[in-house]
Amino acid sequence: MLLLVGLGNPGPEHQRQRHNIGFMAIDAIAERYNFAPFRKRFQGELAEGVLNGVKTLLLKPQTYMNLSGKSVGEAAHFYKLPPAQVVVLHDELDLAPGKLRVKQGGGHAGHNGLRSVDAAIGADYRRLRLGIGHPGKEQVLGFVLQNFSKAEQDWLNPLLDAIADAAPALARGDDVGFMNKVALKLTPPRNEPPRDAPERRTKPKEQ
Repeated sequence: MLLLVGLGNPGPEHQRQRHNIGFMAIDAIAERYNFAPFRKRFQGELAEGVLNGVKTLLLKPQTYMNLSGKSVGEAAHFYKLPPAQVVVLHDELDLAPGKLRVKQGGGHAGHNGLRSVDAAIGADYRRLRLGIGHPGKEQVLGFVLQNFSKAEQDWLNPLLDAIADAAPALARGDDVGFMNKVALKLTPPRNEPPRDAPERRTKPKEQ
């Protein structure tokens, strides 16, 4: 079993904010793979489905960001899931907009949602870090609680689509494969001639 957790804040006023990119990614996965409707459980919204043959739970804590661990802890303990079977999707200031990284364990880097999850289940869960860019230290709070701009939709929507496409790799535990598939979808390879193709040479002009 796999527990995918998106971090964000509940309510329509927060729906399109940068801090809620975790919720957005969870919704994209739920829609792509026809998960059951979300229902209220574990102080959050929970949907059940299957990814790559693995029973998967999608969780959106409704406790507000700073208390996300309450919801995650209840779900993980109820299903007796070790941290390695929990993947937390969250906004990441220290990655460029539209970039992502998957890592297991590590610090929370000041992210209050991660700090709360760490306190609930320890720090050894997997993190899907979703880059939103950094506005500068003095502007962080206002920045994460602002809606994505119209210009940012150009990278946000393709990113969410690529995450949904590659999500089965997360269920396999293939984090590197997941990142590679997302990267290929966002930046497809150019059509280049095969390396062993003979070079075309022009016939020298007769003197």
